[in-house]
Amino acid sequence: MMKIYLNGEFMPLEEARVPVLDRGFLFGDGVYEVIPVYGGHPFRLIQHLDRLERSLRETRIPLEYSLDDWMAIFQPLIDSCESKDCGIYLQVTRGVAIRDHAFPKAVEPTVFAMINPIKPVPAKVLENGVHAIAREDIRWSRCDIKSISLIGNVLMRQEAVESDAAETILIRDGMVTEGSASNVFIVKSSEVITPPKDEHLLGGITRDLVLELCVTHGLAVREAPIREQMLRAADEVWVTSSTKEILPVTVLDGQLVGEGKPGPVWHTLVELYGRCKQALRQGEQAC
Repeated sequence: MMKIYLNGEFMPLEEARVPVLDRGFLFGDGVYEVIPVYGGHPFRLIQHLDRLERSLRETRIPLEYSLDDWMAIFQPLIDSCESKDCGIYLQVTRGVAIRDHAFPKAVEPTVFAMINPIKPVPAKVLENGVHAIAREDIRWSRCDIKSISLIGNVLMRQEAVESDAAETILIRDGMVTEGSASNVFIVKSSEVITPPKDEHLLGGITRDLVLELCVTHGLAVREAPIREQMLRAADEVWVTSSTKEILPVTVLDGQLVGEGKPGPVWHTLVELYGRCKQALRQGEQAC
């Protein structure tokens, strides 16, 4: 039976209840994080918690937890996960109050966390890559906040599902922003390019690690705007996230990307990323 954490208590998932006046339910007034765990060790935990603190600060949700406070929540969940690789889902809402758009006074934030196994990427995907579609970015203007208000992302993800694709790559004013639940990279003439961080995309933890790995291992890389034409003319396209890791896109809107198979730069990055995961599983200093 799966156990979760909710407002100071660990309990079976089936027993968890949130009041209907919780602002997360009423307004989507909250933020979240997804933290991979490999071999019982959280992956880039400090970076994930730093991003959570930024989201809390930008949404003005008052919550101050130390690293020890978070680990007191995470460790029992990690210990309960039967898989060697799991993902912690953490959500904080502004709390419970009478419905009013204005911030309520003197309410406690709702803190919820659960853990689930991470499904390994199928070998077929690693061999052949995935299909993606490109669509206009219809979301709000503060996508740098990891908000639970995800209806725009949900609609874009559903378009991918209905197109038998793995992801929707979003275009705003002719420029690539990100995927519906991922960051986007392209490779052109062996150079790795990803859009720079701004208010139109979420700075992914996996995204940042890929950039670091490129620099450390001498791969040509830069953060720069990606025009839609550049996306469609790329030699390689990848999408990255904590759960997808680094997925090669080999078909975009029905057209082959490059040679229509995962490219050599992707193979290099996947190997480097895998080394980071393996080091963490063995309790060693990871990337």
